[in-house]
Parts: sequence; C-alpha cells; structure tokens
Amino acid sequence: MDEPAAPAGAAPLPLCPSRDGRGPHPVTGMLHSWDLSTGVDGPGTRFVTFLAGCPLRCQYCHNPDTRLMRLGRRATADSIVQEAAKYTEFIHAAGGGATISGGEPLLQPALTGELLHRFKHELGLHTALDTSGFLGARASDALLADTDLVLLDIKSWDRALYRRLTGRELAPTLDFARRLAHLGTEVWVRFVLVPHLTDPAENIEGVAAFTAALGNVTRVDVLPFHRLGAAKWREIGEEFPLAGTPEPTGDQTAAARAVFAAHGLHTV
Repeated sequence: MDEPAAPAGAAPLPLCPSRDGRGPHPVTGMLHSWDLSTGVDGPGTRFVTFLAGCPLRCQYCHNPDTRLMRLGRRATADSIVQEAAKYTEFIHAAGGGATISGGEPLLQPALTGELLHRFKHELGLHTALDTSGFLGARASDALLADTDLVLLDIKSWDRALYRRLTGRELAPTLDFARRLAHLGTEVWVRFVLVPHLTDPAENIEGVAAFTAALGNVTRVDVLPFHRLGAAKWREIGEEFPLAGTPEPTGDQTAAARAVFAAHGLHTV
C-alpha cells in the first residue's frame, strides 16, 4: 500500500507558501491532473486541480488513482496558475471558479494554500477546497481565509463504520467542521449513500443533525454510490472492495435526502 508521502528521492514538499517570503521558490507539489467541470465541484464551471495523495482508503473511492503519490507528477504552482489563467474569461462568464481537490489537498498544504491565494487574488476566481477534513488541522487560517467554499465529505456518523470505510478516525473531520462553523466559512457537505453500509437510518440521522447544528452549511449533496470507478481499481492492481454492493435505488436516495431536508438543509 502506498503511503501518503512524496516518492523516494523526491525533495520534501515546502511547509509554507512562497508568497510569504519564507519558503523555497517556487512552490511545488505532486499533481495528478486538472479538468474543467460544471455543477459537481462547486458553483458554476470550475477549473479543478486534482492533487495526488490521500491518507484515507475509502472503500467506495471512485478515483483510487488520485490517492497514490506515485501516479502524480511534480508541478509548480506557477504552471498550474498559468494553465487556469487560460480559462478565466470563460469561467467568469459561467459564474464559476477554481476548486482544489484530490486525493486529499490538505496532504499538500503549501501547494494548496498557494493555489487558493493566487486563484483568488491574481485571477479573481471564487475558490473551493474539496476535502475529507481528516487533515483539517493542516489548514492554516491564511489558507482558509483564501477559501470561499469548503466541500466537506462526512462519510459516516458511526465511528466504527467510518474507520471500516476509510481506515481512519472520524473525530478530525468533525473538529474541522466545527472550526469552519466558528470561522463562518460556507460549507457544502457531501454524504455518499452506500446500501448495507452508510444507509442505516440512525447513521443518516446522525450526519444530518450534526450538519444542521453547524449553521454554515448551505447545501448537502447526497450522492448515490456507484461502481463506475471499478476499472481504476484494477488499473492500480487492487480489487474494488465494494464490487458486489448494489447501487441505491431512486427511492432510497430520495428517502436519505428527505432526512437532511427535515433538518432544514438544502439538499440535492
């Protein structure tokens, strides 16, 4: 299993962004890919940067290749910003912005912070951070000040199930969610509905009640589990853990959304 660290022999990732004058120049990190997307990575059409590496091992991950550092390539913040700049006119016209995703972008906080700052202040783009929250303690106040929206995955309310699903603990995600609420940062929560795993009524109710109490969550995406990423698991030489798990029905997904809606949350 690949550990969430830079490849052997690679220079360590910088600990602070170059713009503050303290870190090495230029800021570099491990990039998986970038893409333009609409509607799923924040409002409008967005330039989405996928960073490589993730400390979680989610059983239903549909992009398992992004969790592996070895499948990324070293890139500078300059090169990524220059690429995004080619699309800013179109993105502004489409009411969109830029999203840092992964993998887990907070595994590389220096690059993530640099990109968020430059997307926001140099390109004038709305910024979003897509994260599990497990490494939320790595997000500095400056990084979050440059983040207009956090897309936060709360994968389960049941602690034992969370660990079974991800190999990690739930508490850091909840702590990060509370910190974002204290800061008043806008949050969209994502919850993946997996039959026979995350679908127990008490689990959905727990996530919904916690989310509603935060006060800064403007949207909840209840995402039905799918098996579309199974081929990517094979490509990286691993078996898809949930290959035999059925996808939820429309009625099951609608019922889960109704639980969040009952707590006064805007749910899609």
